[in-house]
Amino acid sequence: MLKRLVDITLSSVALIILSPLFFVVAILIKLDSHGPVFFRGTRIGKDGSPFRIYKFRTMVDNAEKIGGPSTPADDPRLTKIGKILRRYNLDELPQFINVLNGEMSIVGPRPEVPQYVKIFTEEEREILTVRPGITDWASIWNPDEGAVLAGSDDPEKEYLEKIWPEKHRLELEYVQNHSLWIDFKIMFTTLKVHLLGPLFSQMSNPVRRKRD
Repeated sequence: MLKRLVDITLSSVALIILSPLFFVVAILIKLDSHGPVFFRGTRIGKDGSPFRIYKFRTMVDNAEKIGGPSTPADDPRLTKIGKILRRYNLDELPQFINVLNGEMSIVGPRPEVPQYVKIFTEEEREILTVRPGITDWASIWNPDEGAVLAGSDDPEKEYLEKIWPEKHRLELEYVQNHSLWIDFKIMFTTLKVHLLGPLFSQMSNPVRRKRD
């Protein structure tokens, strides 16, 4: 009950504060490519219930029909503004709407697509006993899946071999040992890794910034 109260309070405040940014991003997405502002893909939530996730669209319209769910950083389906949004993890911010709706929590295992949930082991299905989240230990461990998959001829295979095992180990660790204190610790670390990390990296590496 307390976790849900924290989710409602923080997601409401976040959506109010971020509304000007959402407006600007929405305009940039529409100017950059044809298609909706939001991507509303199906994800599997608590107890195996499907829901539609909110993300800023970072790929061409109907990208799911021309490629798999794993997205390398060099995926040709990515739009120009989409690459920037993903670099700074801004595409995930609309998920505060899912949190407010009760479909997600701020902290919890990242929600998977239905085709990946179908291959969960019995142990991994324990991940579905809690609400999925915007961030967790696995998100901090690997803040940029796209970079790991970049250059791969088979990103789906790379995801299942290089990311899936450790990601699910960390998700299970959270499910089995979570508390409000751990949630706040994950939130703080996420802010440091996902938002401040890329910003400081760009500021400290002007050569790379110019090349990009």
